[in-house]
Amino acid sequence: MNFSNKLVVILGPTAVGKTKLAAQLAYKFNGEIISADSRQVYIGMDIGTGKDLEDYQVQNCRIKSHLIDVVKPHCEFNLYLFTQLFKKSFEEIQESNHLPFLVGGTGMYLNSILQNYSLETVNFNSERVFELQKYSTEKLTEILKSKSVKLHNTTDLLDKERIIKAILIAENTNEENKDNFNVNSLVIGLLEDRQSLKERIKKRLKDRLQSGMIEEAQKLLEQGISHQKLRFFGLEYKYLSFYLAGELNYNDMYQKLASEIAKFSKKQMTWFRKMEKEGIKIHWLNRSELNKAEDLITSFIK
Repeated sequence: MNFSNKLVVILGPTAVGKTKLAAQLAYKFNGEIISADSRQVYIGMDIGTGKDLEDYQVQNCRIKSHLIDVVKPHCEFNLYLFTQLFKKSFEEIQESNHLPFLVGGTGMYLNSILQNYSLETVNFNSERVFELQKYSTEKLTEILKSKSVKLHNTTDLLDKERIIKAILIAENTNEENKDNFNVNSLVIGLLEDRQSLKERIKKRLKDRLQSGMIEEAQKLLEQGISHQKLRFFGLEYKYLSFYLAGELNYNDMYQKLASEIAKFSKKQMTWFRKMEKEGIKIHWLNRSELNKAEDLITSFIK
C-alpha cells in the first residue's frame, strides 16, 4: 500500500485506552506509533506518565514507537522540539512505507500537527523576550490567556520563563506562519462516559501505585530532580512529591490525585471539542469498536 503523506491520529482523554487500540491498528495496517504526550518524552518517568509499554506488544510483535524516552528529566522539552522530532519520525516512517499513527492526549501537540503550526520563526532570544521579562508573573499570565492559542496544560502558568516561551509560541502561531509541511490526516477519538472513565482512572492509579510509581518518584529525587521540578511535571509527580515530602498522607494523596486526573480528563475533552469547532473532523468511537476503526482506516488509505 502507498501511505504517502497519510497520518492516523488517535486521541482522547487520559485512561481511555488510546495506546492499546492504536497498537492493534498499527499491527493490522503495518504502522508505527508517534507519541503525542508531553511527559512520555522523559527518560525514567515510565509509570507516572503511563507509557504502558506492554500495550505495544501485539501477537508477539513489538510495534515500533517514536518520541518516547528522548530527553532526561533535567532537560526541558517544548512544543518546538516536539514538532521537529515529529517531522523527523514521520519522514522515517514514510520512507519505510509504514503508516504513521500519532497517539496521545496533549492537545497543543496534536493541534500543532493537525493545524500545521510553524514555529521556525520563534526567537527565544529576541527583544520581545527582554520586554516580557519586565512583567510580573500575573501580568504574563494575563497576556498568555489573551492569545488565541490556548494552554495545553496548567504547567505553563507555574514558571515565568515557561510563560514567556508560551507567549512567544502563541504570537508566532497563526495562518501567516504555516509552513509547507502538510499531512493528510484521519482523526479517531476515543470516548467513554464520565462515570466509567472516573472508575478507570481510580483503578489505573491504584495499579500504578502498587507497581512502583512512588519508588519511581523517589528515584528521580535521588537522581537530583528537585521537588519543585517534580511538581512542575504535574499530576502524578506533583502529588507524589507532596507525599514524599511529608505534606500529604497516602490516603489524601490518592484521593486528591484521582480527583485531579479526572478534572484533567475533562479539560482534555474541552480541548478536543474546541478542535472540532476549529474545523477538525474527529470520528468518535469507544475502545471496543475496533472494527469501525479498521473500516475508517481502510477507506482512508484507499
